[in-house]
Amino acid sequence: MRETRGEAVRGDPIVELEHELAVLLRRSRGFSAQVARAVHPDVEPAAYAMLVRLSETGGDRLTQLASYFGVGKATVSRQLAQLHDLGLVDRVDDPDDARAQVVRLSQLGAQRLDAARAARHRRFRQMLAEWEPGDLRTLAELLRRFNSLHG
Repeated sequence: MRETRGEAVRGDPIVELEHELAVLLRRSRGFSAQVARAVHPDVEPAAYAMLVRLSETGGDRLTQLASYFGVGKATVSRQLAQLHDLGLVDRVDDPDDARAQVVRLSQLGAQRLDAARAARHRRFRQMLAEWEPGDLRTLAELLRRFNSLHG
């Protein structure tokens, strides 16, 4: 008897994990696009991720962003140029190296990002209202462990 795809997924934890991550990533792309548009209609999801990173670090050099996201400097440069043109980021001289610049959120960028995050948090609270807090903490911890892997 031939094994169906559903049986294979339920039988192998790695296959099951890969399947669920694929579903999560597909849904996440759409969700990220919505949140990015909440910041500004012209912001791409990848550029939104840069805004989030800049809010976490307080500012980064282009090379640091490229390394963090695992993309080329040209890609980061294009996205940062768009964010700068929209008034969402500022470029300032790097205090540690006068030849370099640091990109950081502008006041407008911080305000728009905060509003988009608040809306995203409200949506997550609605989606997960029936979940136990302990289950949410467990999921967050497992995702943290997964995200810390380098592969």
